[in-house]
Amino acid sequence: MTASAGNVHHLACLEMRGGNHLARYAARLPGLSAWVSCNPLRPSRSGGDLYYLSACSHGSIARVVIADVSGHGEKVSAAAVRLRHVLRQHIDLWDQSELIRDLNESFFRDEHRVKFATAFLGSFASESGDLLFTNAGHMLPLFYRAASQEWSYLQDFMPALKEVSDLPLGLIPGTDYHQAASRLARGDLLILYTDGINEAQNEAGDQLGLECLLSTARSLPVSSATAAGEALMTAVTRFRGNALPQDDATVVALLCEGDE
Repeated sequence: MTASAGNVHHLACLEMRGGNHLARYAARLPGLSAWVSCNPLRPSRSGGDLYYLSACSHGSIARVVIADVSGHGEKVSAAAVRLRHVLRQHIDLWDQSELIRDLNESFFRDEHRVKFATAFLGSFASESGDLLFTNAGHMLPLFYRAASQEWSYLQDFMPALKEVSDLPLGLIPGTDYHQAASRLARGDLLILYTDGINEAQNEAGDQLGLECLLSTARSLPVSSATAAGEALMTAVTRFRGNALPQDDATVVALLCEGDE
């Protein structure tokens, strides 16, 4: 699926959009503009990367989820259906504590289940600009703060943890997950991605890596989610050169459109 600059999907109240299929489009959520690129490893048109966008019934809460499920094929598609069902049940709730527990437990309800999935969940309250997020063993998003014009990873806002927690989904029943929060301002950008991005390899077999990914982000345009996302995908393709992709690769870019 492709979308031109003028073809933007506006999520309606209670709408959920996403999955593990080939997709590339721009979208509008409560308080956020978004750009999605989901690229399963060819020749498949569906892979182990999942993403979901949703808006609550009052049009004030946006939720974004990105996940990387182990394996491919029908098991992953079944996992995508289960995750969508759980997300649907919690679509009106900003708090993610019960949602993340239910997502984890959903992996143990199928005897033919996939092994595990890393995931990052973000819930955005458009009226306040508050972003609540939970990380289940996934790479933390790239974060552009418009006020300081600086890129970083979202890790600065994560709590310091000592106990075993925040593991990928589906590893241990009853795993504890922690929520963290930040407040987004107009022009702030978040870029969520799967490891097909930071582990992209060039012809010499070298990986892009997180340090180089952050360096790449510093040269991205920040005028829109589409511009940032498109430029990141172009930079990864340029790094890879003639080397073929080795994994699914998904990017979800988000731009805060709130008040100054």
